[in-house]
Amino acid sequence: MSVVASYVYKDGQRVRAAPLTDQGLTLAKGEYLWIGLHEPTDAETDILVRRFNLHPLAVEDAMTAHQIPKLEVYGSELFIVARTAQAEGDHIVYGETHIFIGPNYVVTIRHGSARGHTQLRAQLEASPQQLKHGPDFILHGVLDFIVDGYIPIIDAIEDKVLEMEQVALDSFLSRDDITRLFLLRRELLKFSRILGPMEEVAVKLQSLDLPCIDREVRPYFRDVADHVRRVASRAGVLRDILASVFEASNLLEQQRQGVITRKLAAWAAILATPTAVAGIYGMNFEHMPELRWTYGYPAVMGLILVICLGLYVTFKRSKWL
Repeated sequence: MSVVASYVYKDGQRVRAAPLTDQGLTLAKGEYLWIGLHEPTDAETDILVRRFNLHPLAVEDAMTAHQIPKLEVYGSELFIVARTAQAEGDHIVYGETHIFIGPNYVVTIRHGSARGHTQLRAQLEASPQQLKHGPDFILHGVLDFIVDGYIPIIDAIEDKVLEMEQVALDSFLSRDDITRLFLLRRELLKFSRILGPMEEVAVKLQSLDLPCIDREVRPYFRDVADHVRRVASRAGVLRDILASVFEASNLLEQQRQGVITRKLAAWAAILATPTAVAGIYGMNFEHMPELRWTYGYPAVMGLILVICLGLYVTFKRSKWL
């Protein structure tokens, strides 16, 4: 069975278990049901459809993976799609949580998410004053739980980006570093595509008059929207930093190549002097001046040395060497 938990609550307290196969389950006044499933089978989905009379379009979306975060209203019921995220190395792996909200029930269906709701359920049950609000407060708890999972991801990426920034300033980015830089940038771009719709869902829950959402619970969704907005802002800043790191690395590499080019040009100019003089006296003409002069060789060598030293000092002062 993929049913993780199924309980009836009243006044913020767990009352009794409610197996999914219990077709004769009835809820008293003030009671509501919270069912949590992980990748349910078609048979379990059919039971949910018959028990809660779920809208076919919502059920179709719940059974289809890779949905974008959204909120849809079907009569007196709500259907919410939220995207979960988890870091695996430099990659971000996404999952989905589909939430059905009715007047006296909430059904959460997880797809591809490794973070279960067991700890969340325990935390909510430890706050009966808030849990007694009903399914809408559970919806807030689930969304807040999902959004809180974004923060460690953006923290880890931020540490990696700052590390790459320091490497770019201390030395030069290797091919592997550049590949990793673009990988992180691509992951941040994909992450931002999730954060925008998630913020829209939280804003709608905060501001719109929706069924199953009490007015006193709406301010809680503002906190969720703020958290998503903060993560989205940090993701945008990190993308800009990665672009700046790449540009700075290119500039430093161009500067290094320029320094090497200037040094090569300076040494080429210095070595051109003895090459030119030696070439002149190596032409082997019979009648050339200074060929039979006693001090010809020392004079020529001295001239070469003086010119080379002069060029060396000049290039040294101009910081070409």
